Amino acid sequence: MFTELNSILNTSPDSFTQGEFILVSDRQSDASFLIHHFLSFYLRARCKVCFLGLVQSFSHYSAISQRLGVSLTQAKEKGQLVFMEGLTESLSILIPQESNTESQALGFLRDPAVGLQSLYEFVRSSVIGPGGAEEGAEEWGPPVLLVDDLSVLLSLGVSAGAVLDFSHYCRATVCSQPQGNMVMLLRCDGEGEETAGDDEGLEWLLKGLTHQCSLSLHVQGLPTGYCRDIHGQVEVCWRRRRGDGQHTQNQIFQYKVHDKGASFFARGTSSAVL
Repeated sequence: MFTELNSILNTSPDSFTQGEFILVSDRQSDASFLIHHFLSFYLRARCKVCFLGLVQSFSHYSAISQRLGVSLTQAKEKGQLVFMEGLTESLSILIPQESNTESQALGFLRDPAVGLQSLYEFVRSSVIGPGGAEEGAEEWGPPVLLVDDLSVLLSLGVSAGAVLDFSHYCRATVCSQPQGNMVMLLRCDGEGEETAGDDEGLEWLLKGLTHQCSLSLHVQGLPTGYCRDIHGQVEVCWRRRRGDGQHTQNQIFQYKVHDKGASFFARGTSSAVL
């Protein structure tokens, strides 16, 4: 958990805005450090967390969270964390076995026509549950959904429209009635002309998610190029709806990621970058 970022966002595990959709995106940089921050933040806030880990194993997230002072294993054992490991889930779909008891949340891999309905049902049942807490079970705060990352769904053949619908239904389920929060990562890097169509869908998805979210953090490299002491910059944009429409506020910060945290500087205040 990064205390400097909490100060920028004016939040803490003891006092944070509920009902928020936070969009994290990156271009020619790596914003995964923000996903690790929000994971440790909401676990410290005693929220019930559903994490769709589509790009890395549980052990990867667990090792980094351990350095940030949070045990994912303990959170899972206590029922605070529901973790879907996309790599394992994909194998259970593509290479089914009689002993398989996985949730089939990624059923679209076998039948693309089903869309993301089963993945949404997994999220809904994880954050809402069948109804009521079990007797003797520990009570948690508002639900939180984290997704790392949505661009994986596009690479697996899901349309940008289907992903946008998925985020819309998840937002309605998590953020509206139970006043929980949602954090989604979207990587925006293209890889050449052969992916031009995919890039168009990615950009369209980014615009749609940006319209939905209340807070966006866009990570990118420094416009001046590589710098050893500063890893990049993050543009923070708050979106608030008022009676006369939507108002936005933007700020840009430079950052450097450490082994157990990150430092943030208002643009132009770091001695490393003029």
